[in-house]
Amino acid sequence: MMEEKKQKSSVRKRADEIKGDRCKNLIAVIEDPSDIRNIGTVIRNVNALGVEKVYVIDPRSALPDDWQEMRETKALNQTSVSAIKWSFVKRFDSTEDCIVHLEKNRFVSIVTSPHVKGRNNGVLDEVDFTEWYKLAVWFGNESRGISDTAIAHSILCVSIPMFGMIESFNLATTSGIVLYEVTKQRRGYQRKYRKRNRRVSVDDA
Repeated sequence: MMEEKKQKSSVRKRADEIKGDRCKNLIAVIEDPSDIRNIGTVIRNVNALGVEKVYVIDPRSALPDDWQEMRETKALNQTSVSAIKWSFVKRFDSTEDCIVHLEKNRFVSIVTSPHVKGRNNGVLDEVDFTEWYKLAVWFGNESRGISDTAIAHSILCVSIPMFGMIESFNLATTSGIVLYEVTKQRRGYQRKYRKRNRRVSVDDA
């Protein structure tokens, strides 16, 4: 009993420590992943990097609708290293449903994709990800990539600069690289904003 209390206390302490560094209004969207294990890996990246939520477009109904049931899904628990227990995950039946939900809540979407003709394109380390207050970052299917529908409803296609003979990453690596840059920028902005607000409060006093 005493050991259980210590564990809960330790978890609560850690939760309090990281609360201020979570990236608010930032959602990672996984579109139609082929392998449920890849979802768990992305969730692990999302949790470790402080992304607020994960949306999964799951037309084959590989996941349960209820988040509590997802937390008990063995494949997700194993590949996410239990991160599913600490991450908010919501599933959608289709890309269109997810887009409607995001736009209703005033989120701006960007997609990870190589250069797309006729669209706004940017390189990962040259984009200012603090420009948008509410941001959804989309990651496409492992083999097909991001859908035309998602691209059509995005304001930017972001590519990762590559310098080898192989010009692609797997889903887990792509999400880790992209979300690291996005969260680094947005976390830095949040910290500056908090400091500025504290200075204003002191001056007003």
